[in-house]
Amino acid sequence: MSSETPRAGDLLVRIGAIVFLVGAVATLATVAPLFLGADPLPPAAYFVCMLMGVGFLIAGAGVLRSIAEQRRQARAASAAGPAAAR
Repeated sequence: MSSETPRAGDLLVRIGAIVFLVGAVATLATVAPLFLGADPLPPAAYFVCMLMGVGFLIAGAGVLRSIAEQRRQARAASAAGPAAAR
């Protein structure tokens, strides 16, 4: 485990990566029968492939949340800076 404290958005990025990987595995599973000459999987399997996009959006939301938190911290530090110099 890392000694760093988790930041805002880290959990969303991790969840997004897991969801993306599930979608990627589903995509490989649905494309494989096409190359192997087997019967295609049922339509529900193709809907699971859409998790790749969903995972990407979740991870992107985590990155944007992290950026927003860092900007808030930078503004708070710059606002406290001139007051501390007095």
